[in-house]
Amino acid sequence: MDAGSFSSTSLSSSSKTLSRRPLQEHVLPRHHHQEHVLPRHHHPSRQHGDRFIPDRSSMDFDMARYLLTEGRKEKENTAVSSPSKEAYRKQLAETLMMNRTRILAFKSKPPTPVEGVFQESSIDNVSTTQIRASKPRRYIPQSAERTLDAPEIVDDYYLNLLDWGSSNVLAIALGSTVYLWDASDGSTSELVTVDEENGPVTSVSWAPDGRHIAVGLNSSIVQLWDPTANRKLRTLQGGHNSRVGALAWNNHILTTGGMDSLINNNDVRIRSHIVETYRGHQQEVCGLKWSGSGQQLASGGNDNLLYIWDRSANTQTQWLHRFEDHTAAVKALAWCPFQSNLLASGGGAGDRCIKFWNTHTGACLNSVDTGSQVCSLLWSKTERELLSSHGFTQNQLTLWKYPSMVKIAELNGHTSRVLFMAQSPDGCTVASAAGDETLRFWNVFGTPEVSKPATKTASTGPFANINHIR
Repeated sequence: MDAGSFSSTSLSSSSKTLSRRPLQEHVLPRHHHQEHVLPRHHHPSRQHGDRFIPDRSSMDFDMARYLLTEGRKEKENTAVSSPSKEAYRKQLAETLMMNRTRILAFKSKPPTPVEGVFQESSIDNVSTTQIRASKPRRYIPQSAERTLDAPEIVDDYYLNLLDWGSSNVLAIALGSTVYLWDASDGSTSELVTVDEENGPVTSVSWAPDGRHIAVGLNSSIVQLWDPTANRKLRTLQGGHNSRVGALAWNNHILTTGGMDSLINNNDVRIRSHIVETYRGHQQEVCGLKWSGSGQQLASGGNDNLLYIWDRSANTQTQWLHRFEDHTAAVKALAWCPFQSNLLASGGGAGDRCIKFWNTHTGACLNSVDTGSQVCSLLWSKTERELLSSHGFTQNQLTLWKYPSMVKIAELNGHTSRVLFMAQSPDGCTVASAAGDETLRFWNVFGTPEVSKPATKTASTGPFANINHIR
């Protein structure tokens, strides 16, 4: 179980922020703009004295002893040796001693040349200079490139209030209102404000086409919206009896997870939308993620359990794996983009661990104690890297190298736990939202790959039939 459940006080406590306009540039208080100039550490320059001081690290003491003792004996025997023996002795000395005659060394040895950096080689009778190419280290900005106000965001660990769609529009739920922020031009619009009976909004999730969005509510219902037309398409109800805090799309299937511990697969194209129900969790379902293939679903709950459900199994409503290794709520889930059966999961404040699973065999591959509550996880689309967001004590974002799990960077700026993260369609930028009522954008994953824009029209695809269902 993890701290941070929603209560009526969590929304009223932010009433002081009503004067702030949502998703506007965040302006820090005046005292935050004061620059603190830290004293520089004084490094006195090295003074050259009037003496040469030997460098012990550059001296060969065995050779020095030989030159002081054995070398003198050989000189004494030179008079009785033949000319041929003397010539042989000089050649041997030059080879073994490399003409070293100094006993004391007053400067360090030059670095040993690295083979293969600049060397002539012949490939197919063509002489080329071989230069060992090394990939330059990527620069990761330590501060957010943009900060927007997010007043009235519900500070609840179990909810999922942020998502970035494939059409490059970010959706965020602030209290009972869903706002849309278009990343292409920075414009903001209001999608819907639900009434007090149904609110607040407890989850948002874009459909794969980027043109439809699901909105989960505290009243147990789920609404489907067309943001372009600013129109509600339909309402999914009857599947849960309490708030819906987790949503996940798998093509035309919308999976919902509720406080009632149930997981429902909803086919949004048909009137009787509930096609499968997964029962396994004993408490609220707070994490849902479909694998890239759409065959496996990972679910995490406030009961500290992690389940893997497989649609290709003979019994589709029976779990494939049940993991009990976490010791706190499991909300953060992320499927690896370069290894289809690799899943990362993160535990709450009582666990603090990121665990890696082989979902084919059920083996736990690794477990890393991060030292703080793990709120969300995101894989890089281009590098073997994993980004995690955290709560107390640093409220930071941490970038890890996989599989070594060496920390690459820590991004600080939020002053409250970083509950939600979303990744831009190009995979470059990450948006993070926290209980400090700010939405921050980080250029953490480097330069995006160039991809062709989608050509799918709004009137085609699996969501076309939604318009005909009431």
